[in-house]
Amino acid sequence: MTWTSTMSSGYSSLEEDSEEYFFTARTSFFKKPSGKPTQCKDVVQERELRTHLSREEIRQKVELYNNSSKDHLKMTLNPSGVYTGFIKVQLELRRPITVRGGGGGEEAFYLPQGATNTLHISSNNTIRQVIQALLTKFTVADNPAKYALYKRCRREEQVYMCKLSEGEHPLFLRLLAGPNTDTLGFVLREQQTGEVMWEAFSIPELSNFLRMLEKEETERVCSVTRRYDNYRLKLKEAMSAAGGPG
Repeated sequence: MTWTSTMSSGYSSLEEDSEEYFFTARTSFFKKPSGKPTQCKDVVQERELRTHLSREEIRQKVELYNNSSKDHLKMTLNPSGVYTGFIKVQLELRRPITVRGGGGGEEAFYLPQGATNTLHISSNNTIRQVIQALLTKFTVADNPAKYALYKRCRREEQVYMCKLSEGEHPLFLRLLAGPNTDTLGFVLREQQTGEVMWEAFSIPELSNFLRMLEKEETERVCSVTRRYDNYRLKLKEAMSAAGGPG
């Protein structure tokens, strides 16, 4: 299995049946849905359903999906029974990522909240492969085990968030839910471990984090200093206008 980069198609592709990965970016921004995330519990049922669908049922669902799609992101069913299509993954990363530089070095920075990447994948691709594809696309040097893919569903005014296991097949979930991203969306987040596992980071990563924290601290100190200097100046002006001591 090889990794190939191209900038012509405008999306990332992860097709297991061709044994090649293509990585290109189509980045967009959209408003986060409102509502309090809670845990959904239908992943097991979807996994069981996947094992019972016949090829004819898959064909009917692919046809229904394409008829419901309002853009060109259609699904294609191959004679082998494997189908390909598109998923959009929103990036909600709170911590900086470590990116490989052109000269072999590494640099840490924050990805913009709400950015999305469109991946072209097959029905055989798993959550683990999708995470790896996203990290490779952004040349992220971090361990893929630090990240998890969640599915987000909206039902009425309630938003449900569910962490997907690495063996799940996201295109099948997309097929069941239909093309509406409000019905089902995919979100990349850091693993929720309760505490940061600093031992999982390399020395260059930790050094980059320290530099970023020092920079943020310096900027914050400067901001607070400017604010209080401004308060002091206004206070002196007010006291001078009132005839008090200068």
